[in-house]
Amino acid sequence: MTQLFNLTSQKGLRKILRRQGVLAEIKLWSKLRNKNLGHKFKRQFGIGKYIVDFYCPKKRLIIEIDGATHSTNQEILDDIVREKFLESLGLKVIRFTNNDIKENMDGVLTVINEECEKG
Repeated sequence: MTQLFNLTSQKGLRKILRRQGVLAEIKLWSKLRNKNLGHKFKRQFGIGKYIVDFYCPKKRLIIEIDGATHSTNQEILDDIVREKFLESLGLKVIRFTNNDIKENMDGVLTVINEECEKG
């Protein structure tokens, strides 16, 4: 069976991404880590050829933080392809922008909590 999660070939990149996280990602991680919301989340988690920002295995929930690099037509198309692949595995993807985290952390946490309480 082919390995799908946390490919060994991506280990170095995942470490780099964790160390070089953007401020919005670091702020959200401070709220998600250590089961602060009642569920275990992993940061910079590999799924297939993709590395997602946050993943809750128990809830099969992916949280993506979109910054300025998600604004061109090609980047938007790439995000759609990525999301369709992840959803094909039965995973739920929710997205927030850097501004959402900066300006409305309580609202972001409410949405995440609501998703975690489903099913």
